[in-house]
Amino acid sequence: MNHHFFAYLYRLKYIDRWSLMWNMRRENVAEHSFYVASIAHMLCTISNEVYGGNVPTDRVVSIALFHDASEVLTGDIPQPVKHNNEQILRNFREIEDVAVERLIGTIPPALSSIYRGLIQEPDPELYRWVKAADLIEAYIKCLTELSTGNREFVVAKQQVLDSLKKMNMPEVDYFLEHMSASFEKTLDEITLDIADPSE
Repeated sequence: MNHHFFAYLYRLKYIDRWSLMWNMRRENVAEHSFYVASIAHMLCTISNEVYGGNVPTDRVVSIALFHDASEVLTGDIPQPVKHNNEQILRNFREIEDVAVERLIGTIPPALSSIYRGLIQEPDPELYRWVKAADLIEAYIKCLTELSTGNREFVVAKQQVLDSLKKMNMPEVDYFLEHMSASFEKTLDEITLDIADPSE
């Protein structure tokens, strides 16, 4: 019997994000998942190395890699649609649950319990790190679009920033303070910063 899990995952590159907005550059769910996993790794590392935490980085990164896997079946539903009202949100959650079950059904039975714990039932405490990384990735998207002169993302940037602040995570503040400004610079500006030891 063929198990189609990875064939589905490879199709995440065909699912566009931010579909209701004008984009200077399209972003797909596969690349988004990579960036969220990378940011989650950084947030956990900041917690452990700067703030003396004990976050299981590898587990968080694994959850982040698969956090939007079910979108290969549902597509990326924009936030303004999902959160338009409680009924729509409830309906979407039901659709998402069905999609997750179907996706898990494409994994060989001997492996499905491992992936269920990543896709369907991640630890809420660990998922908090993924949610923070997901929001940061959205914030970076807004910064990069705005840096091209695309004002379509002005309101989204502020909304995402407000959501990040509400998380009350010093690791998020650290990331924003030390790393987010780079996304508003050109390649030449970044290179000049690296070349200047006074920076």
